[in-house]
Order: sequence, then C-alpha cells, then structure tokens
Amino acid sequence: MSRSKKISPPEHGGPSDPRDGADPLAEEFLDYLNNGKNYSLQTLRSYRQALGQFHAFRPSLGWREATADDFRAYLFDLMKRGLSRATIRLSFAALRSFYNHLTDRNLIPSNPLKLVSLPKIEKKLPQFLTVPQVTVLMEKPAAKVKSKQAPEWMAARDTAILELFYSSGLRLAELAALDVKDLDPIGETVRVMGKGSRERIVPVGGLALEALSRYRHQAKVQGGPIFLNKSRKRLGHRSIWLLLKNYVREAGLPATLSPHKLRHSFATHLLDNGADLRSVQSLLGHASLTTTQIYTHVTTERLKRAYDSAHPRA
Repeated sequence: MSRSKKISPPEHGGPSDPRDGADPLAEEFLDYLNNGKNYSLQTLRSYRQALGQFHAFRPSLGWREATADDFRAYLFDLMKRGLSRATIRLSFAALRSFYNHLTDRNLIPSNPLKLVSLPKIEKKLPQFLTVPQVTVLMEKPAAKVKSKQAPEWMAARDTAILELFYSSGLRLAELAALDVKDLDPIGETVRVMGKGSRERIVPVGGLALEALSRYRHQAKVQGGPIFLNKSRKRLGHRSIWLLLKNYVREAGLPATLSPHKLRHSFATHLLDNGADLRSVQSLLGHASLTTTQIYTHVTTERLKRAYDSAHPRA
C-alpha cells in the first residue's frame, strides 16, 4: 500500500521548522516513517507537528546541540500552557522516536530524552457500546434504503463497514486500506497491515461475511479496494468516519462515539465473554500487552457494578 501522499504542515512553524525541507534530519526521519515503516498519515502529521513545535520553542537550536535541559524546559512550557498529559506524552513520544533514529544512525552519541521524566498519564476507561446499542447501529443503513435516502449498494457497503469494524476490531486506517485480496471468505479471515508494517490475520464473523458478500455482489466489487465511493475509487478514511458519525446520530447514540469506539466494543465484549488477554492483544494488533490491559479495567468495573446491584450485602 502506498503512503507517498503529501503530509499537511503543522500550524506552528519556525525558521528551522521541518515542514519546508530546510531540516534534512527531520525530513529523512519522516520519509523513513512514511516509506520504510508504513506509518499512517495521521501519525506522520502528528510527528511532523511535534518536531516543528519544538523547533519553534528553540528556533536557533540544532538537533545535535539540544540537551536534556532544553527538553525539560520545553516540557515545563507545555505544562504551563495547560496541555493535557496525554498530549504532552504524544509530543515527546515523537521526539523520542526521532532521537532514537538519530542514535541508530550514529548521528548523535545518545538520546537526551532518556534523561527526561514525563508526567504520568491519567488512565481513562475506554468508551464502548453495549450489545443492544451495536444492534441498533447495525440496522441504520438498511433503514435508509427503506426510506429511499440511499442506493441499495451504498447501504449494503455501510452495513459491511459497520459489521467488519465490530466483528474484527480493526483500526479506521486498516479498514480503509483493505483490498479484496486481503479477504478470505473460505477461511473466514482478513489480512490486515497494522501499525509499523505489522501484518496480522484476524477472524471475521458470519454476519460480517454475509454483509461483505451482499455488498460486493450488489456493487460488483471483484478486485482492488473493498470499499468504494460513488466514483468507484477507494473510500477514504475520513468518509468512513463521517458516515459512521451520521449513523451514530441517527441511532440516538452518544455523539462522542467514533470508529475507534467500535474497536473498544470489540475488545470489551470479547473479554466479557471469556476471551483471554493475550488473544485479544493479538486480534487488536497491540505491540504491548500493557496497551490491551486497559480493557480489563472496563470489565472489572462492570463486574463491580453487577456485584453492587445484585449482592444483598454489597
């Protein structure tokens, strides 16, 4: 899958801002992530912005000259500006990755960011849908056909998108990038290219396979991208995000729900029904089990609520 698309520049620039090609070290790093590591466009934009904003903070400082004290000063500046801990940690994750790249190439002797302690992030439980809410959401595309608000093939496409999101727990970018060749209806699986070019095979449930088959038959999709727009080109991830938000609104569900919340629902419902954590980690494509463990907090909280409401002496 090609990732050579131009990346939008950050809002904040500076004389050494890597957005205009004036910073060869940063540009080489971003090109490596783009073409060598297959990072998503959203991640590349975030990395570019993080590098540009640090240079705006220290415009006369070269990457090789920056010290741990410079990054501590930057950290304190971000905290004074009232940025969330999660935002700060994402920015420093990009900078740390950049400096790891420089040390790997022997362009600097060590990574100064290893000496910088970051504020711990407040853990928030992921938002997810209940099973009845999922059912209501899945029924919305078909309702548009009955009311003649959408062509039948487009409604079938949207149903297939929703079913596959929930059935396989895919990321938005992963789903948008799928080709027909990635789907194995006989083996009931789909091949997914995840973050960092990590490939994984994910099961696809029966209802999702039926929805995909119905859509492909109606839209006459035989090869190339699975999900098509009106022009019969690949449906972009933003278009998928917007159509899901529309169905969420029509279903009367919380406006904060997004494609990623279907991924959260996938993981939470698996764990609720007895799946082990390692299996869920593999299905989600998480590099670390720690990332997956937040879903155990969700199920624990639900168990506590069930206990409190059901036990006579709770």
